Amino acid sequence: MPSVDERVAVLTRQRQPFVHATVVRAQQPTSARPGDAAVILADGSLEGFVGGHCAESTVRTAALDTLRDGSTLLLRVLPSAAGGFPEAPGARVVVNPCHSGGAIEIFLRPVLPARVVVVAGASPIAQAVRELAAFLEWEVGDSLGEATAVVVAGLGNDDDKAVRAALDAGVSPIALVASRRRGAALVDELGLSPEERARVHFPAGLDLGARTPQEIALSIMASLIGLPRVAAPALPLTAIDPVCGMTVTVGPDAVVAGDHYFCCTGCRDAHAAR
Repeated sequence: MPSVDERVAVLTRQRQPFVHATVVRAQQPTSARPGDAAVILADGSLEGFVGGHCAESTVRTAALDTLRDGSTLLLRVLPSAAGGFPEAPGARVVVNPCHSGGAIEIFLRPVLPARVVVVAGASPIAQAVRELAAFLEWEVGDSLGEATAVVVAGLGNDDDKAVRAALDAGVSPIALVASRRRGAALVDELGLSPEERARVHFPAGLDLGARTPQEIALSIMASLIGLPRVAAPALPLTAIDPVCGMTVTVGPDAVVAGDHYFCCTGCRDAHAAR
């Protein structure tokens, strides 16, 4: 089996959203140790080790929450209400009644694919956008199917073809480097529908009084900087363990019996014995 670090590298290359979980503190008798790690995928599956099944269930649920907004989280799993670790921004306390003892603190870091900008054109503005986007840790790509945004900066050289290709690929927004007059003429020539027109923005970028290619690139990237990294993944459903009351993620690793989901086999067996 690949190591967690290897899986992190592979998932990042594959542009899959996931959460990297690392145990930063553990108290006996928990089975986890500082440095233990796992990755949690968007379907709820967990690869690696961050504690026993009860702890994993808690980590899985909290990790998927971080994928919703991309925020990191310090999670503390306690066997009882004792512990004196107050909830605070960026931290969460979960009391796990099934936990075997001790406390675990796990740092959850959601990893979302980098935003991708496709730049059409060979003009100095196009090159400046590519350089600035890379500096801002955007991925400068060629595949319209992965594009977060498209910048058309051919300055009249095949701009119509580039806009049409981006529209057909479903990309939005499309930043067209053109004056209002030339941009309007181009979209009229293409015969765009109202919905398609709304996806083409010209002149590209914020009105910063930009003049040089570098300044224009800055205005364009400033207009794109608020775009999300990825659409929120379709996260799995949750259920309530009928024995301990914990929230359980419905996924491939869930402990299930009939119509009920459980945090661990102990709760499943206790429910069966009733």
